Amino acid sequence: MNFADYPIKTLMDITARPEMVFVRGEGSWLWDNAGKRYLDFVQGWAVNALGHSPRCIVDALAAQAPLLITPSPAFYNEPSLKLAELLTRASCFDRVFFTNSGAEANEGAIKLARKWGRRHRGGAFEIITTVNSFHGRTIATMSASGKPGWDTMFAPQVPGFPKAVFNDLASVEALITGQTVAVMLEPVQGEGGVNCATPEFMRGLRALCDRHGLLLICDEVQTGIGRLGTLFGYQHYGVEPDIMTLGKGIGGGVPLAGLLAKEHASVFEHGEQGGTYNGNPLMTAVGLAVVQEVMKPEFLAQVRALGDYLATQLGALSAALDLGPERGIGLLRALELKRDIGAAVVTTARDGLTGRPGWDRTGLLLNSPRPSLLRFMPALNLTTAEIDLMIDGLRAAIELQP
Repeated sequence: MNFADYPIKTLMDITARPEMVFVRGEGSWLWDNAGKRYLDFVQGWAVNALGHSPRCIVDALAAQAPLLITPSPAFYNEPSLKLAELLTRASCFDRVFFTNSGAEANEGAIKLARKWGRRHRGGAFEIITTVNSFHGRTIATMSASGKPGWDTMFAPQVPGFPKAVFNDLASVEALITGQTVAVMLEPVQGEGGVNCATPEFMRGLRALCDRHGLLLICDEVQTGIGRLGTLFGYQHYGVEPDIMTLGKGIGGGVPLAGLLAKEHASVFEHGEQGGTYNGNPLMTAVGLAVVQEVMKPEFLAQVRALGDYLATQLGALSAALDLGPERGIGLLRALELKRDIGAAVVTTARDGLTGRPGWDRTGLLLNSPRPSLLRFMPALNLTTAEIDLMIDGLRAAIELQP
């Protein structure tokens, strides 16, 4: 089907989409309506933890769909119970509330912290977040985010989110008042440019929260489910939060997310939290399959090995082309370009590699969250050969810039 034949104008125009329609995906690869294939190092912004249409997800959907899809969150269902039990057994948390998106999970974390503040801190409600953070696109999660420009986009914001400087413990402590109830952060700021929290900062936050009687909330929508080479990002740091949110990778491509809390922080009362599709058996059956796959022996060790290999190859490319440093943890990495050519590199990699050996009717999907930076979020089960091919295409896309 030609692109011009698709009813493009029926969708709200919310972003600049290229003129192609994806029709099929497998592992690290996508195919568009014209039959061109693309090596995908974005994977839905770290959503497809196991790549496109992995067998375990296809099988889970096929097995669960004929049995039960949505009975209502007012009742128990088997897949949600099995997934909740697996998550609590594999983590430091006691309770799980399933949601449909990471933003909804973070919204739930905000509500939970505020309820805890009413119960334990005399109505304290402020949650300290950080500059350049990203917590979602609801009004409250945008207010919590420190992304530049989001304080005016849909003003007025929800109050109660003072912003500290990432990796600066003193800036966090300076914001603590009698109204503070929690500190919330991403262990690695993905949208902010793959800024990694230092171990000292994470340990310092835990000690600071303990000293002041505050909750520590880890937004692991992007870092959870194996992305950093540990099942959860907090495990990489050896620091236990009181509340954690999951999204993206836990569904492996379907809408599933979660809000996890230790028993002392799990203070919702009946009627205070809910959602029509939350914890439905079709999605939680998929989540169970994904988490079981990631927890198989050697899977996470392989993620760490692939992350090291990707880091080495990006570092070599940087040295060869006089670029900036690479950084990251596991398979969430970034490369500084020194120039504001990120968007141009993304376009060239996608559309302009034709004629280069190995790239006939083939493109490369990259992400540039900052003008001078690229972010890499491949499938956790990709191959070293796919990393090598990405490096080859990336080199060409950079060399083609004026």
